[in-house]
Amino acid sequence: MEECSFCGRRAVYFEERSGVHRCDRCFIENVEKRFRETVKKWDMLEPDDKVAVGVSGGTDSLSTLRLLHDYSKYKDIDIVSLTIDEGIEGYRDESLKTVENHAKDLGVRQVTIRFEDVFGRSLDELSEISEEKNGPDPCTLCGILRRELLNQASRELNADKLAIGHNLDDVVQTIMLNYVRGDLNRLKRLEPKTEGKKGFVPRIKPLRRIKEKEIGIYAMLEGFEPHIDDCPHVGGMRSEVREFVNMMESNHPTTKHKILRMNDKLRNQLPEKPESDFELQKCKICGEPTSEDLCRSCELLQQLGIERKEQTLIS
Repeated sequence: MEECSFCGRRAVYFEERSGVHRCDRCFIENVEKRFRETVKKWDMLEPDDKVAVGVSGGTDSLSTLRLLHDYSKYKDIDIVSLTIDEGIEGYRDESLKTVENHAKDLGVRQVTIRFEDVFGRSLDELSEISEEKNGPDPCTLCGILRRELLNQASRELNADKLAIGHNLDDVVQTIMLNYVRGDLNRLKRLEPKTEGKKGFVPRIKPLRRIKEKEIGIYAMLEGFEPHIDDCPHVGGMRSEVREFVNMMESNHPTTKHKILRMNDKLRNQLPEKPESDFELQKCKICGEPTSEDLCRSCELLQQLGIERKEQTLIS
């Protein structure tokens, strides 16, 4: 039985990157410390901020909500839990129960926005239509529609920040995807905290230095009951990139952290696109901010033959 490198109690985790063992208490303290350091380093939060937390019911989002809730006790910030119900049968309906119970236990307001209420179709239905019309895969479709709803709902909640539970694995996979696709513009925009152009609520990623595995252990030690299941629509290039990065991390334990540090350094060296290229206007259909006549969501829905209108999400 290994002992904790700091207090001598029974260890529950071995950190290969630093070569130390941590007991349950020291492990939780370390996760909390890295969370606070990330928030401080990137000036993610300010006093009296209202923060909408995107919560799906998985370990990452529940941990983000919990860490921000505990942080709010000392930094005077207001927290609201925000969930997008895409309408994935046998998957999202189960996780919604977890989200509601967790928010209730913390005494946090819970807001749920449903695809069906906004777009008139669930993701399952939209995916079938998209497949018939040779449209985007379900993950692409879901990602675009979810991002817009999270932003609009956060704005209607008068949130100053939108917190996303992207862990180190998520961020590194996205970095590698953008390299594979040769997308320097998206690589440039992969910031820990976005500035938030007009109409967009600034996004923060306070878990970006913490591995997916570590978040899972933290959730278990804190007694969460997350919804753990793979989305039936998961797939595509990201799954392949995930396997590759995990293989590299297994053989070379510092790989993920090195990729993140390299990208943080490189991102500042990438040229800025002219500001005129990002001039925003209102989407002609839904009124959301966009650089084109139609936002990406409305463009996709139009391709699928789905009618949409401008509407308020939160009454």
